[in-house]
Amino acid sequence: MPPNKHVSPRNPGKSIDVSRFRHLGTVTALFAAILVTSNVASSAKIVNLGFSLFGTAMAFDGGTLLFPLSYVFGDILTEVYGFRASRGVIWTGFACLAVSGLTFLLLRALPGDPEWERYAGKAAYEAILGGMGSGGIVLASLAGYLVGEFSNSVVLSRMKVLFRGRFLWMRTIGSTLVGEFLDSFIFVLVASLAGVFGWGVFVSLVLTNYLFKCALEAALTPLTYLVAGKLKKAEGIDVYDEGIRYSPL
Repeated sequence: MPPNKHVSPRNPGKSIDVSRFRHLGTVTALFAAILVTSNVASSAKIVNLGFSLFGTAMAFDGGTLLFPLSYVFGDILTEVYGFRASRGVIWTGFACLAVSGLTFLLLRALPGDPEWERYAGKAAYEAILGGMGSGGIVLASLAGYLVGEFSNSVVLSRMKVLFRGRFLWMRTIGSTLVGEFLDSFIFVLVASLAGVFGWGVFVSLVLTNYLFKCALEAALTPLTYLVAGKLKKAEGIDVYDEGIRYSPL
């Protein structure tokens, strides 16, 4: 990963080399684990909360329980380390998700053991992990993830410069409203086109996913404040992305 040449207000005039950060690797590992686990859960089950909002049933895929945490991590990464470091982590998560998808694709193609076929079988595998095995969930997640995460990071980064580091709660929630909408819509759309979800639950999944994710991240704002503050102190950094080019590459 190339050095991040953005200037920290705590170290004016000093270049920032992301390779020296002690905790960035840990945050990256947790981010990738949450991303892969949430995608397996998305394929495994659709949850129905048993009530409707504006005439739309509140139902969401299983990954919605965990996936919003990836946006919390994304906010923390951008807030503490800046857009360039966050960009590297986003692509790392993308690679991990792609590897998991290829693994399930290979597993789907391999012949099953007779004993496994007796108590589970191909039908059970297709019903629960078919989305991961066919690539539908992975393709949907990759598309929604890249657009949503990069949008979230760019919005938060720009708002930080605009507000001079103030109003973190406004910046995290504001960036989430943009990123999570794009993520939820693209994810459900591509997954539905791939046959993972039925079109009958399209609106329910988009609306419920979006509202649930945004509500959860808003509720976790105190945690974002706590972790971001501790990381800034531990790393001795607080990056402001002034005058940078927001390229995903």
